[in-house]
Amino acid sequence: MGDLWIWEAIAVMALANLLTRAAPFLFFSRHRPPKAVVFVEENFPPIILTILIFYTLSSVDFGSAPYGLKELTGILVTILLHRIFDNYLVSIFGGTAAYMVMVQLL
Repeated sequence: MGDLWIWEAIAVMALANLLTRAAPFLFFSRHRPPKAVVFVEENFPPIILTILIFYTLSSVDFGSAPYGLKELTGILVTILLHRIFDNYLVSIFGGTAAYMVMVQLL
């Protein structure tokens, strides 16, 4: 009985996952989705990368050492890798790896 909350949490997560995956089919099965939804669908990876960049830079103190060097290095490596490989997964993982290396070095 003590572990009942675990099963309840799993059931809630499973239901939420099912609903989020089924929602587009339920709402847009009879008509075309709105232009905003189509825009997000077509531009989702760059939107996510932009949000990640703003989130990363929101807590950086550029006034003290290392002056955002770790974060800027990760962002620049991400941009460089995306220009070379044109693959969002390679860009994100490579930029993250570069950031983690900088965290260990600085």
